Amino acid sequence: MLNYPLIDPVALRLGPIQIHWYGIMYLLGFSAAWWLGKHRATRPDIQLTTEQVSDIIFWGALGVVFGGRIGYILFYDLPGYLAHPITMLQIWRGGMSFHGGLLGVLVAMWIYQYRFLGRGFFYLTDFLAPLVPIGLGLGRIGNFINGELFGKPTDLPWGIIFPHGGPIPRHPSQLYEFFLEGVVLFLILWFYSRKPRPRMAVSGLFLGVYGGFRFIVEFLRQPDPQIGYLFGDWLTMGQVLSLPMILFGSGLILWAYYQSRDDISATSQPK
Repeated sequence: MLNYPLIDPVALRLGPIQIHWYGIMYLLGFSAAWWLGKHRATRPDIQLTTEQVSDIIFWGALGVVFGGRIGYILFYDLPGYLAHPITMLQIWRGGMSFHGGLLGVLVAMWIYQYRFLGRGFFYLTDFLAPLVPIGLGLGRIGNFINGELFGKPTDLPWGIIFPHGGPIPRHPSQLYEFFLEGVVLFLILWFYSRKPRPRMAVSGLFLGVYGGFRFIVEFLRQPDPQIGYLFGDWLTMGQVLSLPMILFGSGLILWAYYQSRDDISATSQPK
């Protein structure tokens, strides 16, 4: 059993102002995406300006914050937030849904590419997908510091007794997700996208791999108490929301390579 590191969720207090680690992790995630995006934008098959990268990250940040919060409210605890509406604004206490944030980013990217970029929706999502996992991983570190979203009871030697998880050791599922959704997913997407790929393939890989990792970790993660299991003793809301990602992502990859094959066949025909 490992001891839970008692880290104050508030990183800095400036009088009445409190700066939380959870918010800092978001800021670091957006900064990492901007830095990686500047590097990625110089490639011949992408060619975006620094100003365009900054705009993409800004619009993406809006989508993450608004979509993530609205998604958590709708998917996970609508009755609780309706009973206490003021808590909808307290995002520093956690309560962000990845799936809601994903939908928010997709809406933001569609608006941005339609109004300002004009290169196509999947051109933009293929560019953005490899920049996302670092922020996802840092968000899970924020969850760990908050002592939230912990796992089920375990007798494994790395089980941790969380402050709000009772007296028994639990899976540090936040750290599992940090490793899979942050580190491993980043490496997969970054190295896969180093070469030009068929349009939609990078986006599909992101959806499919993230959805698969999240679906697996949910077996070890304690379900949200206000929802519990949706079916039997295993199906969670996170799995229900991740399954369409797996299916849609797989479909995008197949369609991307099918279209690419048709394009190659068409260009190889004798004129």
